[in-house]
Amino acid sequence: MSHALSRFATVLATAFLGATLALASNKPQAFTGKVSDAMCGANHMMGGEASERTRACVRKGSKYALVVGDKVYALDTSDKATLDQLDKLADQQAKVTGEANGDSISVLSVTAAK
Repeated sequence: MSHALSRFATVLATAFLGATLALASNKPQAFTGKVSDAMCGANHMMGGEASERTRACVRKGSKYALVVGDKVYALDTSDKATLDQLDKLADQQAKVTGEANGDSISVLSVTAAK
C-alpha cells in the first residue's frame, strides 16, 4: 500500500473511532428547570394561569419543554406516566434526567425539584 493510502486509512480509522466513542459517551444527565412547552418556551403569549397555558399548548400539539436559564429543551417522551408527571409539574421546577441532543432531551425520568 502506498504511503498516502496508508495515511488516509489511518486517518479514516481514527475519525471512525472518535465518532464511535463520542456516541457511546452520551450518558444521561440531570437538568433542573421550569416545565413549560416547546412552542412558548419561557414566555407565554396567552393570558391566564401559566400552568394552564402550558397544558393548553400541549393539548394543541406542542411538546413539554424544560426552561433551564436561557435555554429551552423540548422533552421527548411518549411514556404516559412521564407525561402525567410533566402535566402535574406544569410551570413548576422539575428535575429531568435524560440524554440531551441539541435542543431536546430524551426523557428517562421526571421528578419535582427539591
